Amino acid sequence: MKFILRWIVTALAVGAAAWIVPGINVFGAETWAAIALFGLVLALVNMSVKPVLQIISLPVTVLTLGIFYLVVNTLMLYLAQWVADGIFHVNFYIADFGSAFLASIVISIVTAILNAITGAKE
Repeated sequence: MKFILRWIVTALAVGAAAWIVPGINVFGAETWAAIALFGLVLALVNMSVKPVLQIISLPVTVLTLGIFYLVVNTLMLYLAQWVADGIFHVNFYIADFGSAFLASIVISIVTAILNAITGAKE
């Protein structure tokens, strides 16, 4: 049940990022379906690959006082975009690194707020 809640929270955060950030676009007639599928892929990537990258990048994260964590989030966004396009053919487009970086900040903030409201992280 917690995974489904986490998936919904991530999909809502991705939808907010696609709406706010100018370089993030979702193409196709089924926009919300594409955002839901991308949210699923992003939730799976965040649960499987992200902890490994966080451990590997721990020295750099400590040196930058946690700012490098945002770069790890950006890389997870790119990885999720690549996987979602390859498996589900989701037309989720990231224009450049700056847009992905800003989108990762928006996704992090919205996810933190929604997790606090719903208790999905507990």
